[in-house]
Amino acid sequence: MLRTYLNLFLTFTKIGVLGYGGGPAMIPLIQEEVVESRGWMTEEEFVDTLAMGNTLPGPIATKMTMFVGYKIAGWAGGIWALFSMLWPSLTLMMVLGTLFLRFKDMPYAKAMLTAVRPVVVALLAYTVYTVFDKSILNWHTGLIAVVAFAAVTFLNVHPALTILGAAVLGLIVYR
Repeated sequence: MLRTYLNLFLTFTKIGVLGYGGGPAMIPLIQEEVVESRGWMTEEEFVDTLAMGNTLPGPIATKMTMFVGYKIAGWAGGIWALFSMLWPSLTLMMVLGTLFLRFKDMPYAKAMLTAVRPVVVALLAYTVYTVFDKSILNWHTGLIAVVAFAAVTFLNVHPALTILGAAVLGLIVYR
């Protein structure tokens, strides 16, 4: 069991250190670690966890981390995984927050942020690319995706309402 906690700590500390850009940007890192590297989840389980995490309030990365830790080692594993992911950012935020407030208007700080922002977009696009074939199973699930995108993007429907509507539709159509 000690090895399990050590693996959770190392895995989620790594994600916490490399997860620049916040929760959505961490999703590809979580996917790489828990599906590809560790084999703690299948691709389908990961997609289901991502969907479940999006239905709940709060940051997606923390919810997914808690779920993976819980799956691996119960409640203590979930809490330990969450701590392991958060401690690097908490520590760095204290240090970098102080430095950022002091140097944020300097050209080199602005230049670094300008280059990092598109990487976060690319990581989100990568996540969509990798989960697409597990999520869009046929023309009608593709239609659901298009309608959900349009509802959120063009009609300003809250994402939670969109997810709830899709869940209800799933109960009606797919059970």
